[in-house]
Amino acid sequence: MAWNDPQWGGKGNGGGNRNAGGPPDLDELWKNFNNRLNGLFGRKGGGGDGGDTPPPRIGGGPEFSIPGGAGLLIGLALVVWLASGFYIVDAGERGVVLRFGKFVETTMPGPRWHLPYPVESAEVVNVDSVRTVEVGYKNNVQAKVLGESLMLTDDENIVDLQFSVQYILKDPEDYLFSNRHPDDAVKQAAETAMREIVGKSKMDFVLYEGRADIAERATKLMQDILDRYKTGIAISKLNMQNAQPPEQVQAAFDDAVKAGQDLERLKNEGQAYANDVIPRARGVAARLMEEAEGYKQRVIAQSEGEASRFKQVLTEYAKAPQVTRERLYQDAMQQILTNTTKIMVDDKGGNNLLYLPLDKLMSLTQSGQSGTMAPQEVPPQTGTATPRVEDTFRSRDAFRARDREARP
Repeated sequence: MAWNDPQWGGKGNGGGNRNAGGPPDLDELWKNFNNRLNGLFGRKGGGGDGGDTPPPRIGGGPEFSIPGGAGLLIGLALVVWLASGFYIVDAGERGVVLRFGKFVETTMPGPRWHLPYPVESAEVVNVDSVRTVEVGYKNNVQAKVLGESLMLTDDENIVDLQFSVQYILKDPEDYLFSNRHPDDAVKQAAETAMREIVGKSKMDFVLYEGRADIAERATKLMQDILDRYKTGIAISKLNMQNAQPPEQVQAAFDDAVKAGQDLERLKNEGQAYANDVIPRARGVAARLMEEAEGYKQRVIAQSEGEASRFKQVLTEYAKAPQVTRERLYQDAMQQILTNTTKIMVDDKGGNNLLYLPLDKLMSLTQSGQSGTMAPQEVPPQTGTATPRVEDTFRSRDAFRARDREARP
């Protein structure tokens, strides 16, 4: 009510006198407010102290009426109560509706409505966000938690292992109602699965070549554990942050690693040398075997040829012994005289002019003294002495006569 209202310090609706400077009567203010509300709802109000005229009673029962202002307030409260049931589910989220604490349904993204509290309630859960839990460290791999990171291997060695697990929600109902602390369950399942896998593996396998395999096996085992407890969580990825021996034995372990690396290096060098020498040795051996086989075949073929020649000569000798004997003698003499530097002259041949190749003989003598000529090279150069052999063949009768005289 305004400060310049005539009711301040004046007469009221009942005509009573008031103090000019006194405050208004609260009862009158409330009565005026009710009269105005009744006028809005079509009810008539009295202008004096008699108040409102009550509506006629039906059935003679006790009078029951709701003041107009209270009804408006109740209506506004009802509207506000019903409007409190509206909620919005964003993309990547799910709404879980509960009726008196019991699960009713899961709502998809968009504007939704449920019966207001305390009849129903709704909880919005983000199912697409990737959540991370860390095992063996906090926020940084340098801030180790030894109670979580130290694990025992199958060969009774201790390794310091830090890793993180990323996961999402696949079932909001199980995530909210099946477990009291599902995020803690993820960490406990991760530590349990990793300790089981590491406990069945060797230390070198855990630290070096087996990291990817251990991460894969631990992820599968962890998912089985979480599904068994109905946590509604799906493991996305397990990241191996660090794997090393304890700090107390780090220096000794580094020395052992270097020794192992030196061993592998020496083995590789030895293998490389073997790969170089063995093929060459095998090649030389194969070549020698082939040469031996060729020599064998040559000797066999030569022997077979000599045997066949001897058989043929024997056959011809049986047919004409004298002619064959003479031919064999001539062949033998030709072979002998071809390989010697001496000259045989038959003085019974008459006045035949003999050609003596002195220049060839001198060259053969000099080459024989210097040793620069092989014995097999002599026949081509002594081939010029062929006339001497031919002269000998001319005196065939003389040789034949001498042969006959020499034989008993």
